[in-house]
Amino acid sequence: MNIETVSKEFKLPKATLRYWEDAGLLPKVNRNQSGYRDYQQTDLNWIFYVQALRKAGMPVEKLKKFISTYRDPKADNDRKQMLIEQRNEMLKQVNEMQKTIKYLNYKIDNFGYHMLNYENEKLIYEQAETEENV
Repeated sequence: MNIETVSKEFKLPKATLRYWEDAGLLPKVNRNQSGYRDYQQTDLNWIFYVQALRKAGMPVEKLKKFISTYRDPKADNDRKQMLIEQRNEMLKQVNEMQKTIKYLNYKIDNFGYHMLNYENEKLIYEQAETEENV
């Protein structure tokens, strides 16, 4: 499968696929006789995996470390710990987003009341300004 097809399938720019390969996030992709990348199923599996971890917010440097230890059975616990840490980071972000959503819901639900108070404050300020000028 060529890079154009893979790019469309994963909704990733071709430059991203090239970068991931150059950065060592993907194994070297085989080339056809013309020198073009020829993605196999194992390459597609890696792309899916890297894409999922990037969507999870894993930084490229941490992902490089994660992948570099992939074939080392002694590093299984390290990789698992990295996944746990990434999950915990995402849970913190979700918690922060939920707080923000609650705040926005409150502002939306009480929008008219808050705007009325603002208008009243503005009116009082303008009245005080007028009285000073008299």
